[in-house]
Amino acid sequence: MNKTWLDHYPEGVAKEIDVDPKRTIVDIFDDSIRSFGKNPAFSNMDCELSYDMLDAQSRDFAAYLQNDLGFAKGDRVAIMMPNLLQYPIALFGILRAGMVVVNVNPLYTARELEHQLSDAGVRGIVIVENFAATLEQVIDKVALEAVITTQIGDRLPLLKRTLVNTVVKHVKRMVPDFKLPGAVRFNDVLSKGAKQQLKPVDLSGDDIAFLQYTGGTTGLAKGAMLLHRNLVANIAQASTWLEPWTERGKELIITPLPLYHVFALTANCMVFMQLGGKNVLITNPRDIPALVKEFDKHKPTAFTGVNTLFNAMVNDENFSKLDFSRLKLTLGGGAAVQKAVAEKWKKATGVPLIEAYGLTETSPAACINPLSLQDYNGSIGLPIPSTDVSIRDDEGNELPAGEAGELCVHGPQVMAGYWNKPEENEKTFFEGHWLRTGDVAKMDDKGFFHIVDRKKDMILVSGFNVYPNEIEDVVAEHPKVLEAACVGVDDEKSGEVVKIFVVKKDNSLTEKELIEFCRTQLTGYKVPKEVAFIDELPKSNVGKILRKDLRDK
Repeated sequence: MNKTWLDHYPEGVAKEIDVDPKRTIVDIFDDSIRSFGKNPAFSNMDCELSYDMLDAQSRDFAAYLQNDLGFAKGDRVAIMMPNLLQYPIALFGILRAGMVVVNVNPLYTARELEHQLSDAGVRGIVIVENFAATLEQVIDKVALEAVITTQIGDRLPLLKRTLVNTVVKHVKRMVPDFKLPGAVRFNDVLSKGAKQQLKPVDLSGDDIAFLQYTGGTTGLAKGAMLLHRNLVANIAQASTWLEPWTERGKELIITPLPLYHVFALTANCMVFMQLGGKNVLITNPRDIPALVKEFDKHKPTAFTGVNTLFNAMVNDENFSKLDFSRLKLTLGGGAAVQKAVAEKWKKATGVPLIEAYGLTETSPAACINPLSLQDYNGSIGLPIPSTDVSIRDDEGNELPAGEAGELCVHGPQVMAGYWNKPEENEKTFFEGHWLRTGDVAKMDDKGFFHIVDRKKDMILVSGFNVYPNEIEDVVAEHPKVLEAACVGVDDEKSGEVVKIFVVKKDNSLTEKELIEFCRTQLTGYKVPKEVAFIDELPKSNVGKILRKDLRDK
């Protein structure tokens, strides 16, 4: 393999990382506590959690899991919440107890939640009360043994906590009624855990840290097994890339992307924790004016997001008026960054919008553009240290520079495989543990990689994967639908939206009726935004629906 990209590495960035494969995320956590104890680690709603406080409270959470619940090393514990101070407490508590974190999108429908909890064999869940009514619908169908509930303001000081929780529940009415007998409150968990001993756990780099769910290419979500050593490697790779641009103990990053998404989980939570940075958590990133105010208040040194978020911010009338003098780094991932958005961002901030590429299966970073880049270049960047990227044909043969093929990744950050999915694993890897990403790309003569198209029919809505088979299965359940096929269509706001082509069984079926049905079965970003009724779906001679023909329509 000709690693042309190494000749174009940014000055000061090492070409390889040297990480002990036995090292764990808990080891990194412990190092950060020792180095930055009094420094603020996380902030939310103007309330801070120092590294020492995070140490104590995550310890108490871990002790509760071990002693009061009797959970053991390797047990799966789910977290279903937006960005709140409770998230890092629960996250590091689960990991310190030697258990496996299963991140759950809070906006999941009951059907989606049931699948993930059952597939992962989750024993316990930490859930914000706003979403507890969804859990109630499936509680008798899954093998959960413990439910820990929390309110939005639970880790805020008493007066603010009372105000926030009262407004959320009784004024804005954001908490639907629910009944979960036996559920324990988050704050009570910490109080009980504080009286217990945290038992030492023999963790290694080969232990699973996360079951991070992703659809891969088709169907229901699968759990990517991210080992401790996968995350440790990716933290080291990203930190090496950032090293010339960052200063330990001095960085401040604003995090509007949800921590349950692998991009923010690794880049914002883990990498900036290792740097001793302060992480400002944004609970509702859809409130752009409020996000802009937080940006103004904290004056971050770093910011990450997806194209749709950057686009919304640069179109806010107050954004260009802010002081960006401390901002050194803006990183875009999760979906392709559009040239027009990158240009608007730089014009407003004076800081280039750097595009990166990764997947859940690569923990996630695989390629990043040089941080010295001054202008948008349309590429996903160079393979990061200790990472090989190869463009291959369907048989696994490497293709030359300039020729398009499937982008494949090899490196210490590549997942061990999908949880309990041996057949999927066989299709996902070439020999030598080369991950097949499903993306079609090509490499230029300088080693920069460019995404050409997606090999499969996956749809990318605001950085989240949507899989046509799942949408089609749901739509087909409607009694008035004969056949359906799903494709993605371009959208200025979210990159793509879901469009469904439907052959009616009953002529009385309307677009509104079908969309309302989908809303009861699918998370918001998966719900079709466009419906087209047609007489017949295009098919091959063996009866396979030709989605490409539908896209061409």
